[in-house]
Amino acid sequence: MSKKGFTLIELMIVVAIIAIIAAIAIPNLLRSRLAANESSAIGSLRTLTSAQAAYQQSAVETNTAGLGLYATNLSNMGPGGLGTPPFIDAALSSADASPKSGYTFLLSTPSPESGFTCTAEPSDPGRTGNRHFFVDESGSITFVPDAGSAPATSTSTPIQ
Repeated sequence: MSKKGFTLIELMIVVAIIAIIAAIAIPNLLRSRLAANESSAIGSLRTLTSAQAAYQQSAVETNTAGLGLYATNLSNMGPGGLGTPPFIDAALSSADASPKSGYTFLLSTPSPESGFTCTAEPSDPGRTGNRHFFVDESGSITFVPDAGSAPATSTSTPIQ
């Protein structure tokens, strides 16, 4: 009478092969996720620039939003903010408090009538993103390539 099944050696070989495949695939997956987070941050900054322009240009007679001023914080442009309808989605409007796709956004309006700046910083540098991003009312997005460096500014490398 013969017994059918796998020996311990055969099972160990299968586990070793799976471990090798995982060792190859996991770093690629992490790099892909990091690239996706960075692309999302760039897209969010583009959305934010368009939303700020719409917020500023919103009609004075409808009294809906900025009345010629830029929004002073992200929540003003989101659902429940000053805009009707909202200019940005809920995830982006709260991205200064809780990260959106691994990035935290900081909107600054030192002069609400003439301009704004926004930075996107990786919430966990090196894991959720490597690059720091910046945009202002001109719409030009710049970046600093190193996760350990200072935030991006208007004089940083522009996105091509």
